[in-house]
Amino acid sequence: MIKEINHITIAVSDITRSIEFYGDVLGLKLHVVWETGAYLTAGGLWFCLSLDQPCEKADYTHFAFTVDSEDFQTCCKVLLSKGVKQWKENSSEGDSFYFLDPDGHKLEIHVGNLESRLQGLREKPYRNVEWA
Repeated sequence: MIKEINHITIAVSDITRSIEFYGDVLGLKLHVVWETGAYLTAGGLWFCLSLDQPCEKADYTHFAFTVDSEDFQTCCKVLLSKGVKQWKENSSEGDSFYFLDPDGHKLEIHVGNLESRLQGLREKPYRNVEWA
């Protein structure tokens, strides 16, 4: 059935501001812009900005982007220098920085991958963890 995530679309209130944030600040590659949207990529991930009214979320839902360990501290400093707001402190395996985009979408930069997360779980399991 499902092979992989095809794309992510987020609602943004200002296309130009969001392109500047995702393209210039985070470094996603911009491919096309139109009146109510834009397509960018982060590695192989297709990322769509769509002009709409973003809804505030109070839960843990967020998107994480991979950064190399040698770039993590620099990336954090750049984000903070651009005035991003941190929304959570890291408490899990690997280096992570949790921050908000201009519309309040919850984002994360993370050093690691699924394998490093699973190894972390083996070493320090969550409560009532069950392995498949």
